Amino acid sequence: MQAQEVVVTAIGSPIPHTLYPFLAVLLLIVGLVLTAAFFIYEATTSKFSRSLSREFATGGVASLFLGFGTLFLLLWTGVYV
Repeated sequence: MQAQEVVVTAIGSPIPHTLYPFLAVLLLIVGLVLTAAFFIYEATTSKFSRSLSREFATGGVASLFLGFGTLFLLLWTGVYV
């Protein structure tokens, strides 16, 4: 029997490591601005004129930005998740 040669390649990030700080700060700022907009909307709109779809959209998008911002913050600090 002949032994087959196995080629192993390292798994790399599709995003360069130099962009982690920029992405972390940008995504966290956008997420916090959307969170602030959500809270302002809740505080200034009356109970009867609120839109549930707008609340879900704003909250969901803010959550996505904060989640990815936290991911890049962890990657930036060397905590590889």
